[in-house]
Amino acid sequence: MRQRNINRLIGIVILTAILLWIDQPNNPGLHLKIGNFQIDRDFSLHQGLDLQGGLQVLLQADVPADQEEDFDARTMEAARVIVENRVNALGVTEPQVQLQGERRIIVELPGIENPDQAIATLRETGLLEFVKGGRTPLRAGQLVRTSLDVAPGETITSTTSLTGTEVLTATEYAFDGQVFETLMTGRHLKDADVSTDNMGQIVIAFELTDEGAQIFRDYSLKHVGDIVAIVLDKRVLSAPVINEPITSGKGIISSGATGGFPLEEARSLAIQMKYGALPVPLKVMENRTIGPSLGQESIARSIQAGLVGLIVVLLFMVTYYRLPGLLADMALIIYALINVALYKLIPVTLTLPAITGFILSTGMAVDANILVFERMKEELRSGRALRPAIEAGFSRAWTSIRDSNISTLLTCAILFWFGSNFGASIVKGFAITLALGVVVNLFTAIFVTRTFIRFVFNLAGDRLREKPWLLGV
Repeated sequence: MRQRNINRLIGIVILTAILLWIDQPNNPGLHLKIGNFQIDRDFSLHQGLDLQGGLQVLLQADVPADQEEDFDARTMEAARVIVENRVNALGVTEPQVQLQGERRIIVELPGIENPDQAIATLRETGLLEFVKGGRTPLRAGQLVRTSLDVAPGETITSTTSLTGTEVLTATEYAFDGQVFETLMTGRHLKDADVSTDNMGQIVIAFELTDEGAQIFRDYSLKHVGDIVAIVLDKRVLSAPVINEPITSGKGIISSGATGGFPLEEARSLAIQMKYGALPVPLKVMENRTIGPSLGQESIARSIQAGLVGLIVVLLFMVTYYRLPGLLADMALIIYALINVALYKLIPVTLTLPAITGFILSTGMAVDANILVFERMKEELRSGRALRPAIEAGFSRAWTSIRDSNISTLLTCAILFWFGSNFGASIVKGFAITLALGVVVNLFTAIFVTRTFIRFVFNLAGDRLREKPWLLGV
């Protein structure tokens, strides 16, 4: 028993050392490459819009007159889901995408680096076409006509302008009078994502549906060296050349002679390809950059209040429970280190609600230790020996700790589900940090504190029995 407890203590010490390294503010991260094995991971805290600022965009449905009868709440909900998928694919942490009224979507993007590109990605209608370009050179951003285009002279709506709706006539789409034939549409695309080729260049890896794979196989076998342009809303996104037949339904898109795309360009193109068409065009009603001043002021006050509260709790535990309280304080510090490390590793985006969830879970961690110590004191007062009293304290308190934590985890699950399905994403951060705190609490209150108490009490032996004030009895 003693050797096993010593082994546990050694494990806790090693874990604490690792946590201290991960939690240091300027941690360089973990970057290792051994043969084909590679780890490239940064360890940093992610802040939400209210703490670091970012971009807020208000989108409104631009419903054509002939689609008014088909427009309903389900249409806007579908648009919200697609916009949220695009936002998530941008790599933005803790975004908020919520319906506002019947025809508006409000999007908040913390820490966004390229607002114009983000806005363009959000509002593309996504009529995706794979167009037979032959040997005609096409450039990115060029407007073309396709076989799915409108009749000559008829006006169409383009949603590629960042400043508003752009109305163009069909003749303006002509490329020397040429109409390009559409090989496939977005419905034939199964997946698209950023990847790297054998040379380490950034490319876009795509996968087609079974039908699309057959179409592209038949075409690519006969047209090596031809261009297949990727066109979104009649605007060329990319015009790659078929270098070899693609018979498996999977391939890569590279950036012409340069071989690789810039990362942001590749990510934007993959998003627009992958997440398809919006059910209704969206126009930007307002976009503004939000500064973090309010969040910084609030976080400063929250940190101050949290530190004061933590110090008070630590002092209370030492004053009231004496030696067990001191050991519980040590476990509580490890509890905080584990939480911060998890926030970096998962990662969890810190917003004010998320910080509130952590503070609340800290109070619950103290509560678990109090339950254990009160049961221990009851056993000691009834005349039991020291070691049996310790074990009885933990075993008697366990059911109460378990039941209260399970009920809290159920509440967190409900809050997370509510935030995911009803647009109240602000509560998701609170639910995540509270749930993580509860799980970590079970580890520190039962395992860490118990290991500390067993180790110290085994060293002291029955001498502690002669000094009941050290036990808070």
